[in-house]
Amino acid sequence: MDTFDDVLEAVGPRLRKLRAERRTTLAQLSESTGISVSTLSRLESGQRRPTLELLLPLARAHQVQLDELVDAPPTGDPRIHAKPIKHHGVVHIPLSRRPGGLQAFKQIVPEGWPGGDVEQKVHEGYDWFYVLSGRIRLVLGDKDFVLAEGEAAEFDTRVPHWFGNPGPGPAEMLCLYGPQGERMHVRARTR
Repeated sequence: MDTFDDVLEAVGPRLRKLRAERRTTLAQLSESTGISVSTLSRLESGQRRPTLELLLPLARAHQVQLDELVDAPPTGDPRIHAKPIKHHGVVHIPLSRRPGGLQAFKQIVPEGWPGGDVEQKVHEGYDWFYVLSGRIRLVLGDKDFVLAEGEAAEFDTRVPHWFGNPGPGPAEMLCLYGPQGERMHVRARTR
């Protein structure tokens, strides 16, 4: 059986692996957690002992349960206790909990989101979503679609794309993303 020290020593490599899987730099992680780059580096290398004060924001940033960071023994409970995350005005509710693979989310998109002009973006991978309620506007290349309740879309994300909620009311959708979908989006060139 692992000792308490063995469990804590394993946290650093686990943190480094999670950050690498998400292709996040220490600076980006520092910005999202408020933890200094030097502290993050020392945590990952095992030079700093992990504390709850440090692990809680890291678990939130990596969208994993705290017990995954410390490799807590399984409880036998298969239920996922989703904690909503609000990001750029959209509520993301994780429906899966394994980092690095396919991730499932329920997203609640407010009416009028994101506002402003259509700015198409590109990244590697495929996106899939299913509209549970409301309407979602999808601009895919030079095509413009409005998906209603019960409709789904799947597309190669190397095609310039954008989506928003034209209203009325909020829209709810189920989304599946691969590891590529977790990477930062880059703007598509305008013609």
